Amino acid sequence: MFKVSRIAILSNQAFSLINFRGLLIKHLVKSGFEVYAFAPDYTDLLREEIKNLGAIPIDGGFSRAGMNPLMDFASILKLSYLLYSLKISITLAHSIKPVLFGTISAWIGGASRRVVIIEGLGHIFTDDGTRKSLRKLILQSFVTYLFRFSLSLVFKVVFLNTDDLNEFINLGIVDKKKSTVLGGIGVDLDDWITVPTISNPITFLLAARLLKEKGVREFYEAARKIKSQYPNIRFILLGGIDINPTALTKSEVDGWVREGFLEWPGNVSVKPWLAQASVFVLPSYREGVPRSTQEAMALGRPVITTNVPGCRDTVIDGRNGFLVPVRNSFALAEAMLKFVNNPELIYSMGVESRIMAIDLFDASKFNARLLQIINK
Repeated sequence: MFKVSRIAILSNQAFSLINFRGLLIKHLVKSGFEVYAFAPDYTDLLREEIKNLGAIPIDGGFSRAGMNPLMDFASILKLSYLLYSLKISITLAHSIKPVLFGTISAWIGGASRRVVIIEGLGHIFTDDGTRKSLRKLILQSFVTYLFRFSLSLVFKVVFLNTDDLNEFINLGIVDKKKSTVLGGIGVDLDDWITVPTISNPITFLLAARLLKEKGVREFYEAARKIKSQYPNIRFILLGGIDINPTALTKSEVDGWVREGFLEWPGNVSVKPWLAQASVFVLPSYREGVPRSTQEAMALGRPVITTNVPGCRDTVIDGRNGFLVPVRNSFALAEAMLKFVNNPELIYSMGVESRIMAIDLFDASKFNARLLQIINK
């Protein structure tokens, strides 16, 4: 009798399971897997959405921020028991805490095939241009040790970009033989389709968690420079206040809005706002391969982003947008002014973005490759 493989997807947020793993869950279900979706923060609505994808929602996992050894140890034991009770044979973990602790749980719980996705290195490994504090150095050493131990237990480590893979190899964290580079998460190209370009008024949009390392302050500073010359140009910032240690405060962002330099609708659906944008901007300090940029490209929007790991994998400078130095609001403003002074680039580079999205960021291709990795 054919035995159905049971796979658990380990996440730190139910919303991200639907937003970033929805197509993968559908693909796994269609391929004959029994999919269990683990997250610590299900609501009734999100639980129903997971069921509609064909998966089984399970309450369990690790909170997004902070490290409490006692709570994390208790969560490891609880998750281990759940995985063992459900007879899970395969686990797929993404984001830092599920990778670090979920992998240990899967090992204890008897899952024979453990796969992780390193979507980015997080603020602990990101150079923010300031001198590292003693606390950050200690935390980085501790997390490096945890990564080294956890990744020694996995069957395959999947990176989104080569820079992250090379950094983990240089730090002695991962074995190159068990690692591979996927190239991104991808987007549903049938859902994210080209919409007409907007050039009146020219509108720049940044959608990201409101963290220092996302380059939000550089976006504001560039907006302030340009608004003094071109008051009709729009600058839109999307995203909510985060619990991350490097998060901006609501009072700071509210102050920018009161000054009149940018609009901040908050944490809202990105797609309708992207449809109003001329150019997508992501001045991040480091990424895996940013999903937001892939969505903007699929919609036919040019991109301005930083020449750093992950971000530079989405832009060919001068073809579908521009690459700028990290933490440099002057260079960011100069790149924006290229579109202000040459508005025809909005259309031509937007067309190139859509072509590149089709070639490089089709989610169905990434999901098929992940399935090959899981089944190998």
